[in-house]
Amino acid sequence: MYASREDIGYDFGDDSKAGSKPIKPNANIDGGWAWMIVLSSFFVHILIMGSQMALGILNMEWLEEFNQSRGLTAWVSSLSMGITLIVGPFIGLFISMCGCRKTAIIGGILNALGWILSAYASNVHYLFLTFGVTAGIGSGMVYLPAVVMVGQYFQKRRALAQGLSTTGTGFGAFLMTALLKYLCTEFGWRNTMFIQGAISLNLCVCGALMRPLAPKSVCEKYVVRNNGEDNQAKALSHSAETIKSNGVLSEEPEKKEESTNEEVLDGVQHTEIGGRSRSGRNMYGLRILKTVSQLTVTVKKGFALWYSSYFGAASLFTNRVFVAFVIWALFAYSSFVIPFIHLPEIVKQYNLSSQNNIFPLTSIIAIVHIFGKVILGIISDLPCISTWNVFLTANFTLVTCILTLPLMRTYVSLAVVCALIGFSSGYFSLMPVVTEDLVGTKHLANAYGIIICANGISALLGPPFAGWIYDITQKYDFSFYISGLLYMVGIIFLLIQPCILKRQPREKSTEEAQV
Repeated sequence: MYASREDIGYDFGDDSKAGSKPIKPNANIDGGWAWMIVLSSFFVHILIMGSQMALGILNMEWLEEFNQSRGLTAWVSSLSMGITLIVGPFIGLFISMCGCRKTAIIGGILNALGWILSAYASNVHYLFLTFGVTAGIGSGMVYLPAVVMVGQYFQKRRALAQGLSTTGTGFGAFLMTALLKYLCTEFGWRNTMFIQGAISLNLCVCGALMRPLAPKSVCEKYVVRNNGEDNQAKALSHSAETIKSNGVLSEEPEKKEESTNEEVLDGVQHTEIGGRSRSGRNMYGLRILKTVSQLTVTVKKGFALWYSSYFGAASLFTNRVFVAFVIWALFAYSSFVIPFIHLPEIVKQYNLSSQNNIFPLTSIIAIVHIFGKVILGIISDLPCISTWNVFLTANFTLVTCILTLPLMRTYVSLAVVCALIGFSSGYFSLMPVVTEDLVGTKHLANAYGIIICANGISALLGPPFAGWIYDITQKYDFSFYISGLLYMVGIIFLLIQPCILKRQPREKSTEEAQV
């Protein structure tokens, strides 16, 4: 529910350095175009996370088409979901160099390409590459910029904005389940992949809406007033804009590097001016040299920012509580994903397809999940309630539902358990708050990136593991029992930490209190 400034790597603080201009208030902060960013992020969650939650429909089609084991077929869905989260830290490198808008547009094209190429699949292994890897990487390239941009555009209403945008996951799971089921019935699964690929091109539209936030203001902050040379000003502007595209402003140690970059670009520009009197071939070569030099500077600076942001967090693993939290994340997310992938097949085995077609169980999870995020967030914001206690209670409820789901044999009982799964899984909205309590505001961004990556590994391995257990036992019961027990092990790792047990209700920071 809360997102600190470090969570997005953007500093809104004033710079008191001599000779620099202050940043003027931007009308789009907490208003104006900021709400278009929320709308864009909302549709990204629908098209990416919602589609992934509805892959159980396609999983059934792939089982019938290729006649492979459930464990092998489940790898297609889990690869797509897992890679989307796992590549998150590495997508930061693209954001550092290209900015959120270009990264999201490229990701939208890659995601649509993955869907379309999957229509030509001749076997499951082909789907691993086209749908699992290609579409998964494309999804990750759109998902991370969508989250980052909302954080950049909001200060006072950041919690509300993030909450509204992430509800797209629940809406998307409900809408995409119905859409994929209809398309598969009417046109077959191959044509469905074509249509869904065309729909996914709307991710490029969402990416185009991710307009950078006031690049001129950021440049003005770092351009020295007494600098009158146009070439040097352009070089500084280019470097500042590159840094800004990732939402991170450079610190003092980078000033020397900026000066070196300015000299390189300035020298290339002077060389180009002298080359105007030469032949056209030499002029063309100088332009190529200039472009390569600029690209080298951009890549070098972007890589430095990316490396310091993600690999500078190694000290976090000296925190025993955080290590326990990472272990919990490795087991937790799979217990939420497994029902989405395997429930349609379970319903078919129980001869409940007619009732499930009227109102799918996965849609029940998706709808209640929306309310769970909002209600649990409101409860945890109460001054007399500990966020950690709400988080633990929701986890215990979810693991109980996972363990009892195989015992339910009627549609009504399954619907009740699925509703509880959807509501209790709303604790995902509390994960940034809990992470901040564990590691502090300074390390929140890096720590949360590691947690998301651990969730991706869980989503990657969970569904295939459940399918593999079914292939051995010919029942899904043991899949839910084992995943539930592993989930319980992760919760126990959290409980055995004495400092967590003594944690008091979370107090608002001075900044949040002012907001």
